[in-house]
Amino acid sequence: MTHAAVLSDSDLPLDPFVDSDDASTDEPANGFVALGLDDRVISTLVEQGFHTPTPIQSETIPLLLSGRDVLGLAQTGTGKTAAFALPLLSRIDPSVRAPQALILTPTRELAIQVAEAIESFATALPHVHVVQLYGGAPYGPQLSSLRRGAQIVVGTPGRVADHLEKSTLNLTDVGYFVLDEADEMLQMGFLEEVENIFGLLPADRQVALFSATMPTAIREVSRKHLNAPAEVSIKGKTTTAANTRQRYVVVPERQKADALARILQVEDFDAALVFVRTRQNTTDVTEALNRRGFSSVAISGDLSQVQREKTIADLRSGKIDVLVATDVAARGLDVERITLVVNHDLPTDPESYVHRIGRTGRAGRSGDAISFVTRGQIRLMRAIENTTRQKAEEMSVPGTDEVNARRRSRFATRITAELEGHDDGGDSIDVFRRVIDEYVAEHDVDPLALAAALAKMAQGGKPLLVDELPVAPVRGDKRVRDDKPGRGQGKRPTTASSWNVGSGTDTYRIEVGHNQRVKPGAIVGAIANEAGLDSAHIGHIDIRTDHTLVELPADVPEPVVKRLQRARVAGRPMGLRRASDSDRAGSGPRPERRGPSRDRRERPTR
Repeated sequence: MTHAAVLSDSDLPLDPFVDSDDASTDEPANGFVALGLDDRVISTLVEQGFHTPTPIQSETIPLLLSGRDVLGLAQTGTGKTAAFALPLLSRIDPSVRAPQALILTPTRELAIQVAEAIESFATALPHVHVVQLYGGAPYGPQLSSLRRGAQIVVGTPGRVADHLEKSTLNLTDVGYFVLDEADEMLQMGFLEEVENIFGLLPADRQVALFSATMPTAIREVSRKHLNAPAEVSIKGKTTTAANTRQRYVVVPERQKADALARILQVEDFDAALVFVRTRQNTTDVTEALNRRGFSSVAISGDLSQVQREKTIADLRSGKIDVLVATDVAARGLDVERITLVVNHDLPTDPESYVHRIGRTGRAGRSGDAISFVTRGQIRLMRAIENTTRQKAEEMSVPGTDEVNARRRSRFATRITAELEGHDDGGDSIDVFRRVIDEYVAEHDVDPLALAAALAKMAQGGKPLLVDELPVAPVRGDKRVRDDKPGRGQGKRPTTASSWNVGSGTDTYRIEVGHNQRVKPGAIVGAIANEAGLDSAHIGHIDIRTDHTLVELPADVPEPVVKRLQRARVAGRPMGLRRASDSDRAGSGPRPERRGPSRDRRERPTR
């Protein structure tokens, strides 16, 4: 049997490899050797347990190693990150302490994921360094990494363009240029930045362009900037089991532990598999569950084979009911008792999602899959639904009354089992009856009060009932952090993921206009990346002679406003402020907005 092992840990590759035979005890021949990769890169793949390349890797890696430009039509989840990263690492020169490869991604989240994937592939190349350049993060650490001589740059077009303008990034030695998810990049309005970057690259650079779709704009970029590219087209396998019920719940990062405990208490399941992103998460989530009375165990790449086999045996036998695992650790896991899969951390691509929920609903049995989705990941959940062509039901975190009713019911079931004389190897119930009779006679207490005291004692100091979940903070609260920062980000700034975008809009002014030759796409890209705001929340844009008016949500938090004031577009700081503030400052009457009124949820025409 062939299983796909999807590496979505933050410290492991994010794209899937296919393990040739998880069930076999024989070491399979490594299919990456024939592709011509560097031996050190192959040794890393072997250590991580991967032997067979995916179709896009098989087709793309030899082309890139031979120096060909590549135009790839591939969805996320087909293995394209490894397809361009492995040949890159095989050709990098660690002795040259300057950028040799530039990888552009449309969003900061993808930049982080790609950079971490490359770092995991490069564990056998200690002198190869990767720097992440994206908006919303301080320049200082990025500048330090560039000065230390990072050979691989992964970033978003806006921030890369800023570093080029500041002359803090030099592309003289870049021989390898990758555009990842190019269609999304152009849709966000980054065509001008991409064109400018192409103009600064050496003439003999090699280009790999990957896109999920191939619109006319992508074809035009390929025609202008790629040299006789080889075309590779791969479709991902993203079919989910029809007998698996799929649901999701929108929950802030800080409430995931309570939400998970509540779901496990009200759902009917035999055994549950909880997927998390990193090895550290396996420990954190397991400890949180055990504190709440669950029998759970963590499984990650740190476990020896003996420990792994014992853990799986305990899961099969019923000694443990909840297994918390990373994608890699769950590779090859096939336990019929698993009837519930929980995506505590939503996977980053549909392929990972399919393989995760495929751990339940096996052998014709029905299964359940529940995904935790933060507000900033709703678009990702929609993308997964579109790709898998299967709708997930939205659910709510079980309410306090529902959870407490189930806890009382289970406690009553335990009492019933004791009264029915289930033999657990201890003293019979008659022994305790005599003790109680003597106690009541001696202390003259109410038997019902005594029973309640004994029930409390049986709880061992653990509360029987749960409290209400804390109310979600009001939007704009600077203390709110809805998502944990990625590695290397430091303190994550307030973004649309950590404040609830309201229903109203307001007109803002930015201090660039026709005089600076600014384009709508550049404005959209700068605001979307610096504020972490979905472009659907950016409304009408009215470019004037020396300034621009743009519709944004009315409730943009102050930290985001300050960051957008400093953010640069068309070579100048935006200086963003509400247009009404400009009016009060004496800048004249508020100009009328051009164009018809529109619903801010509608994607505007730029």
